Amino acid sequence: MERCDFCELPLGGGCACSLVGGARRGFGPETMTSPAEARFPVDTILISPRGLAHRPGCMHQSDSEIDAPSWGWILHPEPQLWRRLDTSSPARATHGNTERVATRRCRSCDS
Repeated sequence: MERCDFCELPLGGGCACSLVGGARRGFGPETMTSPAEARFPVDTILISPRGLAHRPGCMHQSDSEIDAPSWGWILHPEPQLWRRLDTSSPARATHGNTERVATRRCRSCDS
């Protein structure tokens, strides 16, 4: 049985990072996501196509639906970026769709 080089789980039977083949499409551990199921560090800021910032696990969307080119995200953002985020202090995505800019925070994620 072939195993993932990153997580060591069986490919097609537990591996969610899709390192094999996925990294060639811009997914994998360097972006912390895969086309099948997104996985992000807890401090990641996810930026929706509407410019709304979310946290991983938000009730408004499934992490598995978050991928480029629709979404952008910031891995390991600087401290307090989440709290400063608003129209006067926008945040641009550093991964995924880097054209995405967040100007407001999801109310559910903010609490």
